[in-house]
Order: sequence, then C-alpha cells, then structure tokens
Amino acid sequence: MEVEGQENDRYVEPSPSTGFAQLWSQWQLLDSVLPTGGFAHSFGLESAAQARLVVLPEDLETYVIHVLENTGSLLLPFIYAITISPDEQTWHKLDKFLNATLTNDVSRKASMSQGSALMRVAAAVFSEVPLLKIFRSSALATGVIAFHHAPIFGLVCALLGFGPEIAQRAYMFVTMRDIISAATRLNLVGPLGAAVLQHRIAPVAEELSKKWMNRAVDEACQVCPLLDLVQGCHGYLFSRLFCS
Repeated sequence: MEVEGQENDRYVEPSPSTGFAQLWSQWQLLDSVLPTGGFAHSFGLESAAQARLVVLPEDLETYVIHVLENTGSLLLPFIYAITISPDEQTWHKLDKFLNATLTNDVSRKASMSQGSALMRVAAAVFSEVPLLKIFRSSALATGVIAFHHAPIFGLVCALLGFGPEIAQRAYMFVTMRDIISAATRLNLVGPLGAAVLQHRIAPVAEELSKKWMNRAVDEACQVCPLLDLVQGCHGYLFSRLFCS
C-alpha cells in the first residue's frame, strides 16, 4: 500500500502572527498529562515480568529496546503514510490495513482503546484544527473505523504541523515514555532510575527511528515476535495492573 506525498522536515521558526500557538499544541500532544489512556498499557511488560522474562535492570533495558524495534518496524510506516497524506480517505485505509495486520487480540484492543481516546481528546483539545472533530464524527457515524492508535497519532501530528520525520520520532518517544512509566508502576525501576534509563536508551531510539523511518506500509513487519506472544498472554494473568 503506497501513499504519495511530499516530505518537508526542515524546521521553520514560527511567525509572530501565529503567536507560537502551534508549537505549544505540539508540545501538549507529547505531554504525559494529555489523558489519552497510554498509561493503562504496559506493552506486554506486565506479563513478561510475571513470566520472569524481565527480572534484572538489564532485562528491562533489553525489553524496552525490543519494544522500540517492533514499534519502528511495524508502526512507523503507518505514521509516515498518514503524515504525508493527512486526509480522511488515507486514514480509513490505514486503519483497516492495521486492523488486519495486528496478530493478537490484546494488542489490537489496546491499539483501538488508545486510538479512540487520543482522537476524542485531540478533537476536544485542539479546537484550532476543526478537521479532527469532523473526521471523528464521520467515523463514529459510519461505524467502520477501528480507531487504531498509530494512524490517529500520525494524523494529529500532521494536522498540528509536525513533519513526517519528527512525527515518527515523536511516536517512538511516547512509546518509550509509556513503557518506562509502566516499569516504574510495576516496581521494576524507581523514578530516578527510570529517568536515567530513558536518557540512556534515547540514542538507541534515535538509531531505530532512522533505521525504520520513511518506509511504505507494505514493508510493515514485526521483528521481535516473542513480544507479540508475551503481550497476547496478558489476558490470562490472574492478577494484573494494566490492560495490556
């Protein structure tokens, strides 16, 4: 599946006429305070910890890197495709494609839950982009959209003025942020240790971003299938803190 478009990621200083409003909106999208439901999911970390796959600090670091690798290989193509063509038709196509691509029920439901929450919040918060509310209302009326997270994140990024490459890096950032936050709540790492870990992994995240950046949706794949199996087992946990 190919989507045509042009890419322009050169930074342009906001003009005084915009009052830097767009820049503030971009920062807010990446702020953990934005209630999009991302912190309800652990990317399979909770089930990995209960299965003793993640015990030591180095286990956690390896797990986070593998999640970022999977995120880059599987989901960055969807971010790229929607940011170069941020229209309703492209969003619908990518949503259906991703719904068919995700291989386990837990990850599919998590993606739909996060995407639906992000679209609802973005349409309410970023009132300067009326297309968000229009697209959401239309999708709810037809009932044919699953509201998967990656295409919606890319769509919101594009409508807020992110370039394709910045949007892809932003998706990797929020993924890294959310899984490390989950590790903190699972007592796998303390708050200070989590901050140190995030800073240490950041260069790896950048390299993975560049590795998987700007690829066609047809190239989307999972390179760490064990993570998919681990997350798929989350629903069988006797006691759990997270939804996935």
